[in-house]
Amino acid sequence: MKALALAILGIFLVVLLYAEGDLPDRGDPEAPASMHVSPYYIERSLSDTRTPNLVTAVLADYRGYDTLGETVVIFAAGLASALVLLRGRGNRDT
Repeated sequence: MKALALAILGIFLVVLLYAEGDLPDRGDPEAPASMHVSPYYIERSLSDTRTPNLVTAVLADYRGYDTLGETVVIFAAGLASALVLLRGRGNRDT
């Protein structure tokens, strides 16, 4: 069973390394994100969102639901951790 898991992980590693070769270099101005997505946000964020800070415009306005989802997940994880820790504390009293 361990050998099968290692074989699957090895295949996965080979696929990831192969796919990494097609990624653009970091900071490449010819990358698709730099050619299409970034100019749109830079040119239109102020008129679309009326937010002068570009990072805030992207996180709060363009990707608002995504940011809200991430916040809910982090809150739920913190709440679950607190409940588990508090429940463990209550069992010591008995």
